Amino acid sequence: RIAAETGLGQAVACSSCTAALHLALLALGVGAGDDALVADYSFPASAHSALFVGARPVFLDVRPDTYALDPAEISKAVTSNSKALIVVHPFGQMAEMDAVAAEARRFGLKIVEDAACAYGAADSRGRKPGELADVVCFSFHARKSATSGEGGALATRDEALAKRARSLTFFGIRPARERRDGAAFELPVFERLGYNYKLSDIQAAIVEVQLQRLPEMVAERRRLAARYTEALARVRGLTPPFVPPGARPVWQSYVVTLAGGVDRNGVIAAMRARGVECQIGTYAQHLQPVYADPRPCPVSADLFRRHLALPLFFGLSEAQQDRVVAALADVLEAGR
Repeated sequence: RIAAETGLGQAVACSSCTAALHLALLALGVGAGDDALVADYSFPASAHSALFVGARPVFLDVRPDTYALDPAEISKAVTSNSKALIVVHPFGQMAEMDAVAAEARRFGLKIVEDAACAYGAADSRGRKPGELADVVCFSFHARKSATSGEGGALATRDEALAKRARSLTFFGIRPARERRDGAAFELPVFERLGYNYKLSDIQAAIVEVQLQRLPEMVAERRRLAARYTEALARVRGLTPPFVPPGARPVWQSYVVTLAGGVDRNGVIAAMRARGVECQIGTYAQHLQPVYADPRPCPVSADLFRRHLALPLFFGLSEAQQDRVVAALADVLEAGR
């Protein structure tokens, strides 16, 4: 299903998107001594995957409007060690891949799309995740639009790459046909160091049903997101998310940008006191202690301080949504 729906022809089910990212870099030959350029504003799985293979993550700043990788940052960071670019589609909205891919190809970089949040999305040109990448990785974590509780997948046009990745999900095994006493059977051959990154049968069954329902679930998320945007336009102290004309995000999260000077963590605490669960947007990875990267990413750092994720899920009622908006308006007004 994933191979067909992405139009890429090859897909490998994995235990998580993090596993898929790890396998993508391994299958592309990224390793020790290489640099992997990474969009900074993201959950750290993207940069972790570079460390897993012995590469160095180099963080690139993002656009202040879409929160996605700024293509102009690529040329500033490329060196002779640069091997791959990991592009993240934040909160279910795609980066503008034509510009990103043009820059990456100019420098000979392999492109890995971290589309953990973006299965079913399209950018302003109508491109789907993976169309311009060497590999695209998806998540089926519980917060995603289609979920198996936990799980992931990678997709690619490269049959040989998919074959390597598939072997790596199962301890590096290559099945070998044997015939004994007139009976044929598979005899596993361990041809490379691999991992236990398989998606279980029950998880695969769950996500198959979820993907069948994805158009319905995404349509509802889009309706709820539009409703949030209309209501929040009247609330002082925040900016609703920007969507480029023609883009089709799947709204894994609905994230607003709080005005400068607003205490985001204080807002989260005040909303929780009112019975409304909110969260940060995501992370400025270069600020995390595991990386301690001195390369500045000021836009990402600013978004990290000011982003607030509001409740958004399939099944959220309009009454619940109205309660979220009213509570947020009260909290922001009280803090003025």
